[in-house]
Amino acid sequence: MIPVILSGGSGSRLWPLSRSMRPKQFLGVTDSRSLFQLTLKRLEGTNGKLPVRPIIVANADHRFLVGEQCREMGITPADILLEPVARNTAPAIAAAAFAALATAVKGEDPVLLVLPSDHVFADVPAFHRAVAVGLQAAEAGGMVTFGIVPTHPETGYGYVKAAQPLNPEKAVPVEKFVEKPDLATAQTYIQDGGYTWNSGMFMFKASVFLEELATCNPVMHAACQAAWRASKKDFEFVRLDAEAFAKCPSDSVDYAVMERTKKAVVVPLDAGWNDVGAWSAVWQVLPQDAQGNAVRGDVILHDTKNSYVHADRRLVSLIGVQDLVVVETSDAVLVAHKDKAQDVKKVVDQLKAQKRPEVDLHREVFRPWGSYDSVDHGERFQVKRITVNPGAKLSVQMHHHRAEHWVVVSGTALVRIGEEERMVTENQSVYIPVGIVHSLENPGKVPLHLIEVQSGSYLGEDDIVRFEDKYGRANSEGAK
Repeated sequence: MIPVILSGGSGSRLWPLSRSMRPKQFLGVTDSRSLFQLTLKRLEGTNGKLPVRPIIVANADHRFLVGEQCREMGITPADILLEPVARNTAPAIAAAAFAALATAVKGEDPVLLVLPSDHVFADVPAFHRAVAVGLQAAEAGGMVTFGIVPTHPETGYGYVKAAQPLNPEKAVPVEKFVEKPDLATAQTYIQDGGYTWNSGMFMFKASVFLEELATCNPVMHAACQAAWRASKKDFEFVRLDAEAFAKCPSDSVDYAVMERTKKAVVVPLDAGWNDVGAWSAVWQVLPQDAQGNAVRGDVILHDTKNSYVHADRRLVSLIGVQDLVVVETSDAVLVAHKDKAQDVKKVVDQLKAQKRPEVDLHREVFRPWGSYDSVDHGERFQVKRITVNPGAKLSVQMHHHRAEHWVVVSGTALVRIGEEERMVTENQSVYIPVGIVHSLENPGKVPLHLIEVQSGSYLGEDDIVRFEDKYGRANSEGAK
């Protein structure tokens, strides 16, 4: 069995914590570990004593986040497939299926356990039991969907109707998939007892999925096969061919295959599941005090009930309110009624329309070599706090419009400016003129911290020409 982790989502409903360049699955929303890392952790024990080696399908912009968070968990993926453009879940799974078959021992047909990267479970052993039931059905040729046993009438999820009484010990045939219902319809589903929430988790043999995809959507199958065959290895990543993948129709696995196949079966799953789809869902899964409040960070509450407060950088205090969501970050604050938490996406849409940077980046931006925090900026200047990990190196680069001053706060820097190379230590500084090729490296065993002051006529992150980069980044990727 090979887990397939889908990690290409944007998580816009958890703005301002979730941004397009660091979406919710890579954040510690409910735990010190990210949702992506919790997904990896949850896989332990699903494959016997074998190490977990998942296939991960990710947005190319997130590739270093995926790599670093896997390393933190001590996990070496079988493949990290990079999507050049978003094409929804069906093409992502198809690419993973081609990858799994390409590396399988001759004669083997691996079973794929397809999981989103941003779900949480209160009862992990129950999840493992459901996977074991699903594995038997998948090995027999079934197309397994895991249906969440509903706890209430929910209008925000699609449903799966079983053709036979649900049984946690075996998979039963699917009668139909249904769209998100209105409240009255959802109540009838709960009373019926044969409906489960569509979790977006699946299990099937790689060959069976591809055969069904070829039958149900031959254009998608052909495009994904071409994108895989023309893929290229890039360090620890596999880049799907951009031209071929762009020709692929964009569709979910539900619409493309599961609603059309005659092999669909459902395994009921009752494990305290939550897709963490909005701030109100985060409130539900976190511990709450006697007044129903859940908080993270430096928070003081007085006469406050049933609220969620996330304080990222500053003290946040609430007085005399209830049913609120308050999320503070270094550059944005969200205040919403808990019942309107789904509407955060509308604010994100406005930010996109206004081309605001807050939709994409936090003030602190993570890079494969470390991170930088934009401390201050104004007309013709910008100040950043830069952290370079031990052994890491920024690209050899040049800027057309700005000069830079570097002041080392702690650690040791190996700096190249033009043809000169020298060591710069604590309380020392260097100046990089406009148009001069330069680089920065941390040769030490501890993190390097420095302050960068930029000055010039244009300070945009796209003013960068890379001549050499150990991480294989192009000039278009910007920012160091």
